[in-house]
Amino acid sequence: MKRLADFHLKEWGNRETRKPLLIRGARQIGKTFAVRKLGKSFKNIVEINLELAKDAHHIFEKNLDPERILNELQLYSGDKIVPGRTLLFIDEIQAVPQALIALRYFYEQMQGLHVIAAGSLLDFAIEEVGVPVGRISSLFMHPLSFMEFLAALGHDMLIEAILDHQEGEMPTTAHNKLLDLLGQYLAIGGMPEAVARWVKTKNPKESFEVHHDIIENYQMDFRKYAEKHQVKYLEQLYAQIPHLVGQQFQYKNVHGEYRKRELAPCLDLLCMANVVHRIYHTAAQGLPLGAGTNLEWFKLTFLDVAVCQAILGLDVSTWFLRPSATFVNRGMIAESFVGQELLCYSQIFKKPHIYFWRRNQKSSTAEVDYIHEHDGKVVPIEVKSGPTGKLKSLHIFLKEHRHVPVGLRFATNNYTQNDKILTRPLYDVVSLAHPDQKAALRKLIAD
Repeated sequence: MKRLADFHLKEWGNRETRKPLLIRGARQIGKTFAVRKLGKSFKNIVEINLELAKDAHHIFEKNLDPERILNELQLYSGDKIVPGRTLLFIDEIQAVPQALIALRYFYEQMQGLHVIAAGSLLDFAIEEVGVPVGRISSLFMHPLSFMEFLAALGHDMLIEAILDHQEGEMPTTAHNKLLDLLGQYLAIGGMPEAVARWVKTKNPKESFEVHHDIIENYQMDFRKYAEKHQVKYLEQLYAQIPHLVGQQFQYKNVHGEYRKRELAPCLDLLCMANVVHRIYHTAAQGLPLGAGTNLEWFKLTFLDVAVCQAILGLDVSTWFLRPSATFVNRGMIAESFVGQELLCYSQIFKKPHIYFWRRNQKSSTAEVDYIHEHDGKVVPIEVKSGPTGKLKSLHIFLKEHRHVPVGLRFATNNYTQNDKILTRPLYDVVSLAHPDQKAALRKLIAD
C-alpha cells in the first residue's frame, strides 16, 4: 500500500545530514509498516520493539553513551549495525522514556546512523521527558487520505485529473465516479487494515470487523495511559464524542453527572493518544492563525470517519447503496471528513492544527466550519453535504475580514465560482495540500 509518508521517509533517508526521526500518530495507522518498507532500501534493518523486548530495557537505562548502546543492541539483536547501511528502528519507544533522551546523542555523535523511533502512545513519553530541541525530528502520520485510498484501488488517473484540474467543471462521468468512490471511503475509512481488506475482498463486512477491533483496542489502551479512576471518564468521552463532532464542545453536553475538572484531563489524554483532535477557534485576523486562538472554544473531530460511524452504530451500507442521499443526511460526517483530509495533507514534519471561526453576538451568530492557511492566505471553508445550502456565515466572515478575498465551499457539486465563493467537490480537499504533500502524491502515482 502506497503512503504519502513513504516519499518523506525516503527523502529523510537520503539526506546527508539528518536527525533521528520520531514517527508520531495513533495506533494502527501504518507507522511500523512504513518504516519496514523503508528498511528494504538498506542492507539491513535492526528492529527492537521495547514493548515486547522487556529484557532490552536495561540497554537504555545504564547511561546515554551511544557507542555503548549501539554495541549492546548489536549483541542483543545478533545483527551488525553499520552507519549508512543499517536502519535502526526502535518501536514502541514510549515503553522506555529514557530511550527518547538517548536519541539526541545519536544525533550529536553518530550522524551517519539512520535511526527511527515510533510508538502508538509516543506522545505520553514525550510529555514525560520532553524532546531535545533541535536534536530530533518528528513525522506525523494519519489514516489514509482519500487520495491514498484511490491509489490503493488503482485509480491513479483520477488522482491525476484532480491534481491537474485548473478551470471549469470536472467531466460528469469522472465527477460522479469520484463521488461514488468517496462514498466508499466514508464507509471504509482510512485505517490501513480496513482499506487492505476492502481492496482484497470488496466485502465491506471485512472492513467493518476491523473498525470494531480498532474500537476495542483503543479502549484497552485506556489502562496504559490513564489512572484507574480516570478510565470511566475516558469511556464516557470515547462513546459520546462521536455524537458531538461538528459542535462547539462543552463538557456539560457529556451525559452523566460529570464535571469539567474530571473530564478535561481525560480529553487531553484522548488528544495525546491522537484518537481525537481539537479544532480551535481563531479570530482569523491574520497569520499565523494560532495567534488568534481562544483555547476555551474548540470543536472535536474523530481520528477516522468510519471508526466514528461505527461507534455511533450508523448503517454505513447506505454509502454504497444511496450515496447521494447519505451525503445529504450526514452533514456531520462530511464535515469530519474535510477536517480529516486537512490533517492528512498538512506539512508532515510539523504538528498539524486545524481551526474554525465563530461569532457570538446576541443579534447574530455565525460559524465557519474551518479556517485554513494556504499559500500564505487565510481560507475560510464551509462544508455542505448536499448540492444546496445557504452560506450566510461565510458571507458574514468575508464581510468582517476584508483581507480575505474569497471563501471556499466543499460540497457534492462540481467546480463552480459565484461572486466571492469558490465551490469545489468534496473529493478535492487535496487542492489545499501543503506543496510537499502534493509532490509526494505525484511521486506516489508515478512509481
